[in-house]
Amino acid sequence: MGTPGPKYQRIKDELRAEVARDEYEAGAPFITQNQLRERFGVSSTTAVRALNDLVAEGLLVRRRGLGTFVADPDGRTCGPAQRSGVVACVISGQGPYQSEVLRGIESGCSERGLRLFFSDSAVQMTATGHADHAASLARQDQALRQAAEDRVDGIILYPVQGSPDPAVLEELRRLRIPMVLVDRYFPGFAVDAVTADNYDVGYRLTEHLLADGHTRIATLWGETQCTSVHDRMTGHKQALRAHDQPLLPRFTALRSYTALPEEDRRRLLSELLASAQPPTALLCAHGFAVATAAADLASLGIAVPDEIVLAGMDDAGPYDLLPLTSFAARLPAGEIGGRAVEQLVKRIAERAAGEDPYRDAEQIVLPVRIRTRESVPVRLRTVAARRP
Repeated sequence: MGTPGPKYQRIKDELRAEVARDEYEAGAPFITQNQLRERFGVSSTTAVRALNDLVAEGLLVRRRGLGTFVADPDGRTCGPAQRSGVVACVISGQGPYQSEVLRGIESGCSERGLRLFFSDSAVQMTATGHADHAASLARQDQALRQAAEDRVDGIILYPVQGSPDPAVLEELRRLRIPMVLVDRYFPGFAVDAVTADNYDVGYRLTEHLLADGHTRIATLWGETQCTSVHDRMTGHKQALRAHDQPLLPRFTALRSYTALPEEDRRRLLSELLASAQPPTALLCAHGFAVATAAADLASLGIAVPDEIVLAGMDDAGPYDLLPLTSFAARLPAGEIGGRAVEQLVKRIAERAAGEDPYRDAEQIVLPVRIRTRESVPVRLRTVAARRP
């Protein structure tokens, strides 16, 4: 029976033991990625991850254009427990989706002996109950400045919506402090990002609704100024075009439904439903939008899914949204967090080798899963509370 644990971890343990037994001389070329693949029968991804971690630990060093070499014994650590790498994690909010991303980040850092410092840049609310995005951006920028001042080894950022201070980003680049974004990316700034395939979310959910007979689909959003939303909207529109459906401005408007006061939300739904060709489906940004729309529709005397169906674009919400929706996307939240740590460790190792961690920025896009109402044992319906 093989040793339990991830393959890359077993490979690291064996290689670390071989170096400790002086099977490789200090300064000598180390086993290559291809040799690792052949020796252990693993994928390139697993081999690269094992090598990157050993570089981050200080056991190996990379020399640009030459390869990977065994580090001098005087500069080595004895393993993850003796390292003191510090990662700053700046994350927006603490909903179920964000929490799962954070669990992936925590697990990845724990595996590598990295210390994780957490800052919450959650959306701030004004005295009138409206979202204060400017205040949230200010908190995020301050957290990034603090990370720069503390000279952390790396940063993982789940951005709030809007554009961060360019001066802060440039300072991080000048200091060569590697950063990896999760869930979304900055279009005008070359930095690594790990996201779900948000275009596919919008496209495939729309295709499912169209196949189910819903040609009039209205979108309801939460945030509006972030790439995840824009990519989903692009996918939604492209699916409509691919199936020769018109793009109706009143249905595809990029507006924040969940940020509206209750009276304004219900007025918006009433106007949509009272039109000559009302929507038969609502494509909701996330679980919070699904739950809010279901409650608003019930108060208007509209039952779900008997009179209108709901679809959810991600898992952020107070509960599993699938029983209340006809279709829902499941995002790989934990994997996003884990892959972000993996990418950050790679960049930390490059920086240690004297390379620029911002060169050749990558956007890692992970696949999503679309679930249907029929796949769950419990299905919910809303009861029309009253007719206006």
